[in-house]
Amino acid sequence: MSDIPNYASQGEGPVLLFLHGIGGNHQSFDWQLPAFADRWRAVSWDMPGYGASAPLTEMTFENLAHAVARLLDHLDAPTAAIVGHSMGGMVAQEFMVHYPGRTSAVVLSGTSPSFGKPGKWRDDFLGQRLVPLDKGLSPADFAGDLVSNMMSEDALEAAKVSAMASMSALPAATYRSALNCLVTFNQRDKLGDISCPTLALAGEFDEAAPAPMMEKMASHIPDCRYHCLPGVGHLANLEDPEQFNRAIRTFLDEVA
Repeated sequence: MSDIPNYASQGEGPVLLFLHGIGGNHQSFDWQLPAFADRWRAVSWDMPGYGASAPLTEMTFENLAHAVARLLDHLDAPTAAIVGHSMGGMVAQEFMVHYPGRTSAVVLSGTSPSFGKPGKWRDDFLGQRLVPLDKGLSPADFAGDLVSNMMSEDALEAAKVSAMASMSALPAATYRSALNCLVTFNQRDKLGDISCPTLALAGEFDEAAPAPMMEKMASHIPDCRYHCLPGVGHLANLEDPEQFNRAIRTFLDEVA
């Protein structure tokens, strides 16, 4: 298999790259790509190990950042605007550390500058998430519980169906690798080095990346705007695509 990650693309123009979270894939942004294809080449990837993308020998954030660079090189894009959601937002932060100057603007959606607290909290989190896998279950077996906890009570049925589909398609081995990678993330000390215009985009009911935490994160990024989307949980891009897209377009129109 190619080391170029699989991707979907709509439109022509500067690249606008969407990076999904731990339970997603390129289809997570099916409601975003056509909305931005009027002036961008809107691209959504399958993170390595997801969908049709070959897995990495070792999933680390540095290796994921290099995979982003390979995709942008393949797209002939020296620079790109990036929308990173959840774990994808962490990949975006890592990419900016290793490839400064290649990001023209960034949206950090429902994400954080580091993962939880080192030590017992992190160990407990990882242990709880790995138990079903250790019992031989696959993400499809527990997708329902995970998805329902990440969305607001009023989320559209289509949003639930989309999130369930991507989570259910996730191979157990990839999910295990992603969890072990996730808990290593910490770029808190690099927030001040983010040099491009930034939008920190929170969801009002997001428990995975709480809005107050994201607002604090935004205060440490030099050229950052903070916006909280009312009425949505962690999967804002699915729960309320129109509101999510509008916030991003407003930001991009302002900084383009």
